[in-house]
Amino acid sequence: MRILLIEDDLALSAGLCFELDNSGYITVAAYNCKKAERLLQVDHFDLVLLDVNLPDGNGFDLCRVIKQVHPELPVIFLTANDLEQNMLDGFDLGAEDYVTKPFSIQILLRRVEVALRRANKTVAETSGQRWSDGVLMLDFSTLTAQRGKEKLSITPNEYKLLRVLTENAGKILTRQILLEKLWDNDGNFIDDHTLTVTMNRLRSKIEDETYTYIQTVRGMGYIWKGVHK
Repeated sequence: MRILLIEDDLALSAGLCFELDNSGYITVAAYNCKKAERLLQVDHFDLVLLDVNLPDGNGFDLCRVIKQVHPELPVIFLTANDLEQNMLDGFDLGAEDYVTKPFSIQILLRRVEVALRRANKTVAETSGQRWSDGVLMLDFSTLTAQRGKEKLSITPNEYKLLRVLTENAGKILTRQILLEKLWDNDGNFIDDHTLTVTMNRLRSKIEDETYTYIQTVRGMGYIWKGVHK
């Protein structure tokens, strides 16, 4: 999981990066709004830790910008501003959590874990009708798909395959299970060769050298990882 830490206190930033990296995260630090916005344009993050008082702007304003572009990206405020109204403002902007300084690193790590766990339950949105990681967006109710700003052309069988994979994220699905799931409403059989072709075609549409969603488990089947490489 990749975390963007936006904090202008260099000592605190270094300490937090150290603790987060030791806990298995990949942390990228930004010390101002300008650098943070640039990083968000060119890289993928699973969570943002955001200070309110930054040298070139306000964390609340930056959060508003982040949510406009990446509405599902969880944001946790880290700030010395402990007034109730500040907290309410943060939550109103869509923040996942609001942590006031000073704080326990263990408590922060737990809150990060909880925020990421909530964010990863993307299939639960609209009773499982949508899946998104902020880059790839799938809407199974309207049969539409988008990767970044690019709209994808996905076939009905590819949508069926995506639905099964995303609903069973993290689980190995054998080829036999997938073949059974891909019977259409009229009982038309999807053979093993068709499954291979459909899977390869789907991966070419949603994946590249930066983003990998489907992992082949040799001799067994496939697993939906749904994560950045």
